[in-house]
Amino acid sequence: MRDLDDVEQPVLPDGFRFRTADEAGPQAAVQAHVDAWAPSPYTAEGYEGVRRTPPYRGDLHVLVEAPDGTMAASTIMWLDEANRTAEFEPVGTHPDYWRLGLGRAMLLHGMHLAREAGAHHMTVACLGAPGHPQARGLYYSVGFREFTRDVPLIKTGDQAVSRKCVR
Repeated sequence: MRDLDDVEQPVLPDGFRFRTADEAGPQAAVQAHVDAWAPSPYTAEGYEGVRRTPPYRGDLHVLVEAPDGTMAASTIMWLDEANRTAEFEPVGTHPDYWRLGLGRAMLLHGMHLAREAGAHHMTVACLGAPGHPQARGLYYSVGFREFTRDVPLIKTGDQAVSRKCVR
């Protein structure tokens, strides 16, 4: 998590620009998701379900458009107006555009939008496992700090696996 008091200005490479799903349209939003998380079963119908989710706002669904028109990165911010917080979920970049700073710029831009929408804090759920250091590094690079961790609790025998959130 991090607060939104002091968020640096985002910088995109030349020719790239920020868009919202409202501006780019459903087809671009779906393609950005599919490209970032390939192989993905995400469809236009699935996105319609997301759009019907009460806290979804197309103006808080951020995309980064490449010079050729490809939606190179995307994230949805989920605003909780009562608690004045917002969450990034999901966050992804098309593999052809990795290591260009798009994810970092998109998150910074998103935090500015979230603050304008009334949020005071941001959260993101991160795969913090050793196999995902890039995700953790991205979030740390824009000021996020760990505040909780899911720890698997495994019972022996026929009992089910459960998860517990620890602070």
